[in-house]
Amino acid sequence: MDLKTYFYKQTLDHFNYGPQSYATFKQKYVINFKYWGGANSSSPIFAYLGAESPLADDLQNLGFLSANAPHFKALQVYIEHRYYGKSVPFGTMEEAMKNESTRGYFNSAQAIADYAELLIHIKEKFSAQNSPIIVIGASYGGMLASWFRLKYPHIALGALAASAPILYFDNITPQNGYYSIVTKDFKEASKSCYETIRRSWSEIDKVASKRNGLSILSKKFKTCEHLNSSTELKDYLEEVYSVAAQYNDPPDYPVTVVCRGIDGAPNGTDILGRIFAGIVAYNKKSSCYDTNLYRYPTETNVGWRWQTCSEMVMPIGRGINDTMFPPSPFNLDQFIKDCKSTYGVPPRPHWVTTYYGGHDIKLILRRFGSNIIFSNGLRDPYSSGGVLEDISQSILAVSTVNGSHCLDVLLPDQSDPSWLVEQRNKEVEIIDGWIAKYYADLLV
Repeated sequence: MDLKTYFYKQTLDHFNYGPQSYATFKQKYVINFKYWGGANSSSPIFAYLGAESPLADDLQNLGFLSANAPHFKALQVYIEHRYYGKSVPFGTMEEAMKNESTRGYFNSAQAIADYAELLIHIKEKFSAQNSPIIVIGASYGGMLASWFRLKYPHIALGALAASAPILYFDNITPQNGYYSIVTKDFKEASKSCYETIRRSWSEIDKVASKRNGLSILSKKFKTCEHLNSSTELKDYLEEVYSVAAQYNDPPDYPVTVVCRGIDGAPNGTDILGRIFAGIVAYNKKSSCYDTNLYRYPTETNVGWRWQTCSEMVMPIGRGINDTMFPPSPFNLDQFIKDCKSTYGVPPRPHWVTTYYGGHDIKLILRRFGSNIIFSNGLRDPYSSGGVLEDISQSILAVSTVNGSHCLDVLLPDQSDPSWLVEQRNKEVEIIDGWIAKYYADLLV
């Protein structure tokens, strides 16, 4: 393998001078030197900014850096986000998440300050002072990449922010944006499938209200354990449909797979029988289906729950009859109450827009921002909170009608449709332009 793993002695708290601030933790980063043209030729550095999962997960799926490193002769750097994977302060995740004090250093501002300090260190370590840095991130990592370029323009020449819903805060985006796109995806795949799903929720409630209704539902959906409530089943189905829409990737297109199951059930199959057929098509045949979504909490679940309960407050909800789902409005007061009872501190729902901006984004970024690509697939429910129009000559929106979540930064495949290949080529072309201009400025 061409990947080399390092650990950097990272500052725990970049913004205070209390004794605890001087503590450090080991932050993991991985470098691939294979295609780097070297510091003497000022060849660029492509830095992937890790998000809410261990870096090992991303290294397997991420393709943008490795696919384009030969063209750019780029050094590939992958940095893990604090509190995930091997980059957890205080020794273990249990210890790090134990109380208000240890959790207090777990936020996006500290994370991008980590990236800033570490990228400066890498430039020094490899004598690469004149190598331009392009930061790349996906989803939450895409938000971090765009914010990094805005906060640290002296470190990163530009940013590729893939599927970054930076406008899904502080009610800039309508609450139901996410579920509206899930609904649209299903409706476009099959009108009858969409209708079946829409009508299924009241059917579930009707069966659940019978004397042994939960037993009937448990049996009908072959659940691994007896259902505790109809809500458990509805949450599970909602998750399946949302994930299918979010990652509706070619060549399989999971939304089509679910709908094929629902529509293809034998004639005379009732609504819930059709819904179950969709689950079987999506999850493949199984002796039982586990409807408990959080039975095995992952590091991502644990970490992201804290992040959403502190600063990443995305008011995602839905009203009556505005999607194919039952109503579930986002209630900020209830959300604050729940987070407070879990963590002892209330979230800060307006902090993201205070610290990074978001309101009147076109007006503001046109004046002081530059060199950011916001890429989106319009079938991705999160694109409802993305930047979908060019803001200036160098803050550009690159979107595809059929694209899904983070698709453009995944490993290229021979079966990729032409629109996806074109999207990636356009991104490369824009970055080429930034780097050419940078080299011209170096000579001045």
